[in-house]
Amino acid sequence: MTDYNLIFGAVLLFNIAVTFRASSYYKKYFPSPNDSTKNTSSEETSSVAQSEELAPLSGDSFRDNDKEKGDVDLEHGSDPPADSTAVNAASDNAANIRHAQLLRKYLIVYLLAALSDWLQGPYVYALYDAYGYSQHDIAVLFVAGFGSSMVFGSFIGGMADQCGRRKFIILFAIIYALSCMTKHFKSFSILMNGRLLGGVATSLLFSVFEAWLIGAHASAGLMSHIGKAFSTAQYGNSIIAIVAGQIANKAANHVEFKPFSEGSGFYTGGYLGPFDVSLLALILCGLLAIALWD
Repeated sequence: MTDYNLIFGAVLLFNIAVTFRASSYYKKYFPSPNDSTKNTSSEETSSVAQSEELAPLSGDSFRDNDKEKGDVDLEHGSDPPADSTAVNAASDNAANIRHAQLLRKYLIVYLLAALSDWLQGPYVYALYDAYGYSQHDIAVLFVAGFGSSMVFGSFIGGMADQCGRRKFIILFAIIYALSCMTKHFKSFSILMNGRLLGGVATSLLFSVFEAWLIGAHASAGLMSHIGKAFSTAQYGNSIIAIVAGQIANKAANHVEFKPFSEGSGFYTGGYLGPFDVSLLALILCGLLAIALWD
């Protein structure tokens, strides 16, 4: 039998290597000889320019130059301008540091939210089927979830902008956690409520997180870095999807699927494993949003 874990691992390592090679981090940690030559030439040119500026002038030339300098200082009442290149470099470096800190805070929370979503996806249908529901009943449950996302997604983003994005991200974690908890019950009405809650949570996942990221960049004056932030988040999301698939597969086969007690409508184990892991990820996501986000 084909070892898909080995294939996924090899593809993931190849993807990481190609992405790293194409990023600016590769040039930072593995500079090419041409870059070193350019830096050396720039330093030599700068040294020559400084030497020429500091070279003493003799006779009338020195006095004329000094007089002109004094006239300019008196006329404008200010010192000569500082080296703008050095100032810009320092400013860019400070902006990069602030952006790295902001991006770390965002990714820790966002990737946990994405993990919770990826863990559930492959096992929703399998769980309903294990409960013994017909394809028609399962279709009704799925349509209810998609319909809920469609309805709430049209206005929930605007509500988050008015009431606070961090509050709605915490609300996302609570709602999605409740949706996971309903999966333990065989009751169709409880599962229906869980699908409705899941639709609301999905709308929040694909709107509020990005809104917070844009708002945080705007407040910090880092809008020029927003493209890099989104590309990093999406790349991390793709890796999380692969990792979630592996974790969910292990969780689904770890314990036997059975009722909590004989004749009980509350079930544990089996396909409920991924939802339990997702519940833990959501709790951690909400707590970190409270601790790290503004």
